[in-house]
Amino acid sequence: MLWIIRFSGFFSAALVTIVLSPSLQSFPPAEAIRSSHFDGYLRYPGQTPVVDSLNRFSFRKASAFGNAEECGSGDRQTSGETTVCDPSLVHIAITLDVEYLRGSIAAVHSILQHSLCPTNFFFHFLVSETNLETLVRSTFPQLNFKVYYFDPEIVRNLISTSVRQALEQPLNYARNYLADLLEPCVRRIIYLDSDLIVVDDVSKLWTTSLGSRTVGAPEYCHANFTKYFTDGFWSDKRLSGTFVGRKPCYFNTGVMVIDLVKWRRFEYTKRIERWMEIQKNSRIYELGSLPPFLLVFAGHVATIEHRWNQHGLGGDSVRGSCRDLHPGPVSLLHWSGSGKPWLRLDSNRPCPLDALWAPYDLYGPTP
Repeated sequence: MLWIIRFSGFFSAALVTIVLSPSLQSFPPAEAIRSSHFDGYLRYPGQTPVVDSLNRFSFRKASAFGNAEECGSGDRQTSGETTVCDPSLVHIAITLDVEYLRGSIAAVHSILQHSLCPTNFFFHFLVSETNLETLVRSTFPQLNFKVYYFDPEIVRNLISTSVRQALEQPLNYARNYLADLLEPCVRRIIYLDSDLIVVDDVSKLWTTSLGSRTVGAPEYCHANFTKYFTDGFWSDKRLSGTFVGRKPCYFNTGVMVIDLVKWRRFEYTKRIERWMEIQKNSRIYELGSLPPFLLVFAGHVATIEHRWNQHGLGGDSVRGSCRDLHPGPVSLLHWSGSGKPWLRLDSNRPCPLDALWAPYDLYGPTP
């Protein structure tokens, strides 16, 4: 179990002590990150990030990992020995793109460090750019994974403008298409955003019961749910009537457990797309890929403990100001919002909690 002890005050640094259960594997922390601005390696002035820029930065190879003796499936040594349809696998989906690649690598690294049976995991990486597979393989030589190409054209005409340009990127919508992209034998998936770290064994999240629900996530029923949609939406009973008979609560789509069998059966991708089409014509929300999920699933979500998504550490969608932890135990820290820990650390303007992300950062050459 993870215990976090915090002392915070106005403009004061947070003192954070983490004690991990002895049952979890211990790995040497990654070398402290260098103070070069990552974004500078990925962009040329006036250009969109391109894959050719990948040769201008590198990631260190992660420490070797293996299953503990109590793992029932045995120790898989290489990804070549593991097929995606192995029923004993834990399936995890994460997007990979040049701009957030540093975060994705840190997320995977954190999962492996805190897992009792890391070779029982299979990672499904969603990409809209090529040549990222080689980089992942060189960083995690033992990792079981497969790369799936998501065509941006699938959603380009469905995406509307948002409060932050990053929310308009087509790859943000790849989570809507997991049931179509992954093999039919993959019956359940954990979807994780790229701006988080896991500090507990993610197998615990995998075994969460969804009951009759299709999606499981931590819910936040104290949040003002009405703010996620426009006044025009709430005043039009043909639209807002979708919540009649439901008790909708906000949930963050950056951490979800999804029953892909039910998703395919009830064709939820088409339901999400229909709301995106309405948005293009009627402007019923402002926040990118989140509101369509709320429209389809809010009030029908299997509740997962809040410890599995301590979100909002990236501040709001505009300023990216520093945030504190929510009360209670922590299994996953999520820098949702505009402030990302790697950019704040590199600019020498970190928030106190960004220090918790740094040990999982593998960016930079091998010393």
